[in-house]
Amino acid sequence: MRAGGSGSGLRGHRPRKRFGQHFLAEAWAQKIVKAIAPEPGDVFLEIGPGKGALTIPLAASGVPVLAVEIDRDLVRDLASRLPRNVTVVSADVLKTDVVQYLSGLEPQRAPDHQDAARPARRTRIVGNLPYNLTTPILFHLAELQAQHRMFTDATLMVQKEVADRLAARPGTRDYGVLTVMMEVHGKIRRLLNLPPGAFRPAPKVHSSVIQLTFGPPPVKISDHRRLEQVAKALFSQRRKMIANSLKSITRDPLPFLKATGIDPRRRPETLTLKELAALTELLHRPAGAA
Repeated sequence: MRAGGSGSGLRGHRPRKRFGQHFLAEAWAQKIVKAIAPEPGDVFLEIGPGKGALTIPLAASGVPVLAVEIDRDLVRDLASRLPRNVTVVSADVLKTDVVQYLSGLEPQRAPDHQDAARPARRTRIVGNLPYNLTTPILFHLAELQAQHRMFTDATLMVQKEVADRLAARPGTRDYGVLTVMMEVHGKIRRLLNLPPGAFRPAPKVHSSVIQLTFGPPPVKISDHRRLEQVAKALFSQRRKMIANSLKSITRDPLPFLKATGIDPRRRPETLTLKELAALTELLHRPAGAA
């Protein structure tokens, strides 16, 4: 998916399937920017600005924006129309050092306090994500946050089914690896649901805008990648008993389950983040460690 609108340039631009381009209507873009509520002190990373439906109203608020767009035609058009507080980069966000770009952007002061100290900096993310790359982008952002602890929140357009997974609770059908790994980094809330008609061309699915508010991990996690490994092993066999699902990691899972107080007959989809984290710590503890 890509942000766009009837008031944007490149009226003859044909949406490209390989980039997952479905351009967001201006009225819906305005609702999203209102929900984001940019303020002095904010710095934005925008993923996939498209025709600029989100970029333009964000920029009008005065906040600095780093807009990363993979489509070179869209980049050329955007660069010619956007104000100086927007930096447009032609790149794949999964392969670009956005931290370096963001560190060079200076937040604005409040218009009526030009002589006052700058407000606290908040680095925020916004994006109308291509649906075929939503999960890789979410995991990439989570990894950046784990490394740099620099983001305040991320307001993202995703497929409704992905939003359901992100907001799922243990024991439900939608609860899985993505739920667990995003819960490590913060709290998810759904801001808006959008029909296919909110885009041009209309996709075949409904969409949701979610906001991930980043925060410290709610449980002890020494290694996020090990937690992901354990979660993937368990949820790949979610209907089996936990004792059986863990055999791809350890020959005898029973001592580990007993030590964490987890009934081996339970199903993986019932495990909370706290239980998964405790299990991961034990499974990967060096031999002989206390």
